[in-house]
This record gives sequence, structure tokens and C-alpha cells, in this order.
Amino acid sequence: MTALVNVIVTLGMLCVVPAGLRLIDPLGFRRTARLWPLPAALGALCLWLPRGAPATALAAVYAAACLTLAARAPGVLLRRRRPAGAAPGGASAARTGRTGFRTGSAAGGADTPGPARLAVATALVSPSVAGTALVAERAGRRLFGFDLDVLALTVPHFHFAGFAAALVAGLVCRSAAPGPVPRWAAYSVPAGTLLVLLGYFVDDWAELAGAVVLTGGMWAVALTTWREIRPRARRDRTTRTLLATSAVILVATMLGALWWALGEATGIVHPTLTWMAATHGLGNALGFALCSVLAWGRLTRGPGGPGTADLPDRRTAEPLHCPTAAPPSSRTADRQETTP
Repeated sequence: MTALVNVIVTLGMLCVVPAGLRLIDPLGFRRTARLWPLPAALGALCLWLPRGAPATALAAVYAAACLTLAARAPGVLLRRRRPAGAAPGGASAARTGRTGFRTGSAAGGADTPGPARLAVATALVSPSVAGTALVAERAGRRLFGFDLDVLALTVPHFHFAGFAAALVAGLVCRSAAPGPVPRWAAYSVPAGTLLVLLGYFVDDWAELAGAVVLTGGMWAVALTTWREIRPRARRDRTTRTLLATSAVILVATMLGALWWALGEATGIVHPTLTWMAATHGLGNALGFALCSVLAWGRLTRGPGGPGTADLPDRRTAEPLHCPTAAPPSSRTADRQETTP
């Protein structure tokens, strides 16, 4: 099981996290995403070393990088929102990609965190939980009394159920037509992740409650992706396939998570951790997280990419996190859009 978990975590560190950062804001997180492979490579390397000082030191470097992401979460959650169509200097809304995420300047207006920002803030905080558990596990230290096996499984959980799932829930909520299902996804995925974490400290029943909430949120993500996001990528068969795969895989893998949590709480027969890693863990890593970030990367590609007009803005177009100033290309696009 250890080797499989290490492969899953390595995928999360090296592929899913940097790709996800570009989806949050390709401008504001551009430098972070470009530099991320260095601490991620060190974090991945420490997984394959014996427990001890060298592995702990490498894990600490990765954990420090994760903490820098967590430090940016308040800025995402409390970012000021610009009224519809507004932009600095009276210009029109900045150019958007296929998900309706603006690549323009910082927004103004009332502070409105919203479910999408809550989900993305959760995504930014989650790797720090994984990094902290990784340092303790590589040092051979029981953190808060948890066994080393539990700490080892916390690392992939908060890369995928924490970072990837919360991020995709935020993207789905931001791009879908307003409604209760996308909002439920954006609220319940962070809530379920937090409840599962609290369940570690309370008991198996609390963890089961977290699994139920998280599963409901993930199924809401899958339903919205299948029913609304996938059809709007009609010109790009590859993107449609990736979105369909991620939605279908979620239904199956989260059933496994419910079964396991129910078994832990009630004592009924349920899969072993090794079986869960090979099914739930690998399925979520490859079938959901990787397919999702690849699909959303294609959807948010700039003008000229395949199917650019397939996913029009369904609400006020704005990024989940804004840089402090618009790049010259975006300002030029603004001027062109406002020219009669």
C-alpha cells in the first residue's frame, strides 16, 4: 500500500497542485505555479526515503511552500468584488476565458466572499494540513496522537479531497448557472473536508458525518459537471470526455468512501485501507482530480483555444482571486471592447 500511496501523493504534488493554481488565477499565481515543481519535487523525494532527518528536512521545505498557499487564502476569501461590467477607469469588464474568469485587474465594490471563494480558500489551506502531516510522518512522530499510517493517509486526502475537490467545486459554482446544487457543492465540500478532519479527533461517527456531507458535495459537483458544464464544451470532444470521466468516477469512488466510513463506525464488513487506496484513492487521483484539472485547463484557455466560446459567462465575470493590476494585454483588450 505504501508504494501506491506514494505514487498518488507524487501525482498530487507535481501535477494537480500547480495545474490547480493556474485555474485559480493564471496571473496572480503564475510565479507560484512556475516555482512549485521545486518544493514539490523535494516533497515527492522524501516519500521514497527512509524516515529520518533527510526525509524530514525535505518534507519541511514542502510544508513551508504549502503554508505560503494557506497565507493567501484570506485574500481570496475577502477579495473585493466589482459590480457587473465595472472596471477601473470606466473600462468594460476585462477579457474572459471559457469559464468566465476575468484576467483583468483587482475588483472593487462590496466585500462578498461567496461559496466559490470559500471553496477556493479551502483548497489553498488544505495542502498545509497535508504538509504538516507529512513532516510528522517522515520524522516518525505521532502528531496529536495519530498513528503514522493515519498521518500518511492524511497527505493524499488533503491533496485531493482538500485541494482538488474544493477547487473544482469552486470552479463549478462559479461557472454554472445560479442554483442550489452548485452552491451546495461549494459549501459542502469544504464543510465535509473540515468535518472529516474533526472526525479524526472525535470518533468514527463524526468522521462518518463528514464523509456523508463530503459525498453529497462531490455528487453535486458530478451532477453539475455532467448536466451543465460538459454539454457547453460541445466543440471539444477531449474536454467533454475528461469532464464525463471525472463526473462518473466521483459517483463510484465516493460510494466506496461512504462504505468505508460506515464500516469504521458500525463494524460492518468494509474494504481494507489497501483496497481503498487501490480503488477510492487511485480513482479520485486519476479519474477525478487529474481529469478535472486537465479539462478545466482546456476550458479556461485564452482566446483562440479550442471551443473558446463554448462556456460563456453565466454570471458576473471575475476571477476567484485577482492580481493587483491588469497586464497590458488585458488593458488593451478593454480599450478595444469599449471602442464604438
